[in-house]
Amino acid sequence: MKKLILFLAIIAFSINCFAQDTAKPVYDAALAKKLGADQYGMKKYVLAFLKEGPTQLKDSAARVQLQMAHLKNIGRLAAEGKLVVAGPFLDNQPIRGIFIFNVETLEEAKKLTETDPAIKAGSLVMELHPFYCSAALLEVVNIHNKLQSKSITN
Repeated sequence: MKKLILFLAIIAFSINCFAQDTAKPVYDAALAKKLGADQYGMKKYVLAFLKEGPTQLKDSAARVQLQMAHLKNIGRLAAEGKLVVAGPFLDNQPIRGIFIFNVETLEEAKKLTETDPAIKAGSLVMELHPFYCSAALLEVVNIHNKLQSKSITN
């Protein structure tokens, strides 16, 4: 009898573990419209790979100053809603980081990259690619602002 009860308990537990939630997600038409989502919840962006440029500053103070100007430009673009994701790679390779621009064309993204002091100085170059991803990315900056206790540019 104990074996039967144990067997039934194992079966019941297994069914609960493998059961999938088949509830359909709740579609929010107003949010989808606000974020510019298509029927799949996606939208067009431009992805930029920030690569090491031909000009590398030797003076450490000048490098720090240029990096701070680069970070402030990132903050400005994010505040304007033009940049939704930005970050460095941590493996010290020629591809230094990424940007995801909230624009649909490479031309629009190129104009935005030209505002970056590190691009102007030649320490970085950007490789641009059309990118199709979740429209939810547009919420990243708002969420990030609620998570940071200190600004990287202060």
